[in-house]
Amino acid sequence: MVNLFIQACIDSKLFLLKFCRCSIEFTCIRLWSNGPKEVLEYTDYTFEQHFGCPIPSYPPRAVLYDYIIGRAKAGDIRKFIRFQTAVRYVDFDVRNNEFHITVQDLITKKSMTSLTFDYVIVATGHYTTPNVCNFEGISKFPGRVLHSHDYRGADEFVGKNLLIIGGSYSAEDIAMQCYKFGANSITISYRSCPMGFKWPDNIKEVPILERIEGRTAYFQDGTSVDNIDCIIMCTGYRHNHSYMAEHLRLYCSGNPYIPSNLYKGIFWSAQPRLAYLAMQNQLYTLNMFDIQAALVRDVFLDYVQLPDDGDEKNRQEDISQWQSREKNISIDDHEGFSDLQTDYIRDIISCCDQNTVPKFDLERATAGMYKFFQDKRENIITYRDQPFSSIFPSYKQAPLCQTPWIQNMDDSIQGFISPFQAMFFQ
Repeated sequence: MVNLFIQACIDSKLFLLKFCRCSIEFTCIRLWSNGPKEVLEYTDYTFEQHFGCPIPSYPPRAVLYDYIIGRAKAGDIRKFIRFQTAVRYVDFDVRNNEFHITVQDLITKKSMTSLTFDYVIVATGHYTTPNVCNFEGISKFPGRVLHSHDYRGADEFVGKNLLIIGGSYSAEDIAMQCYKFGANSITISYRSCPMGFKWPDNIKEVPILERIEGRTAYFQDGTSVDNIDCIIMCTGYRHNHSYMAEHLRLYCSGNPYIPSNLYKGIFWSAQPRLAYLAMQNQLYTLNMFDIQAALVRDVFLDYVQLPDDGDEKNRQEDISQWQSREKNISIDDHEGFSDLQTDYIRDIISCCDQNTVPKFDLERATAGMYKFFQDKRENIITYRDQPFSSIFPSYKQAPLCQTPWIQNMDDSIQGFISPFQAMFFQ
């Protein structure tokens, strides 16, 4: 009998669905999916199955949340979860070959130190602890300063002059959402290279911020912007696993596609009974999580053996080879990173029990990613209006929204789904 402990977040729910062969409510913010649902859709639980009708490729966040929770409910996994608890410490006892877990009951505040497990899975995600940067003068800035972690909607920024620090998906999404709702001006300050989209007239990109004086921002290229009302840091997150013993703790610099010390991007190299799920930068998200969970299930239940299960040196060499490939990809080569993650997923699939591993058309998924990148390059305002074809048979195309994204202010489930349910069931 396997004795298993999962340090939980939504990723653990995905794992339990697989482990039993059978993702937690958050405050919805006014953002829409920034990637087509077709490349992340669960193989065993489609959007059409959940909502009862076909829906467009780019749903709002509330729709995605409802879909993920629906899949968890369909798997009846709530009974496996202990709520109102917090993991305080995880360590491995070499002598007894088991993990010792200290868990605190958040209601009684009582600590329990007698929990032991054969395996541990860390599925907490890594988009919780903000990476907050310090710039000269920012502490004296008279306006509002927040991290994207605390962004809850564009309504409060109507008519405002915004400085967004960052050059990736969060910066892009928040900038476009604030533009959509009527921000007066948006300046995006990048560290490495500009995103380079054909921005609307009141959005511009500038090099990294150097300092703030009053409401004026000064940048590395010598330019400046006056009358800033708010600064939004889209500067990413830090991996935070402080509850893990030092020799088991994952550290990452930035958000790599290939994390250090994780064999197959999952198993702790020095102790493969410990697994970390979804710790890498992500393009495929839900599908990738599902396949990772399938491999952990197969390994922990002895359905398969890892190729280098008994050799830490070989495991480290495998990690290094993948890392070397990532380092050789230019930071603005989105297709290159897509190919890297596609090949990573293909590698994970090859290690799984082929009778039960989630299967989908990776070539179609890659083509979908390429189309997604190209759509954004062509028009950052309209890319969410484009339909995609399913990567599952019968490969049917998603319907079009009657209202273009830039004009659609209703991001509720009902507002998004109802027109398509009405058409489907008439």
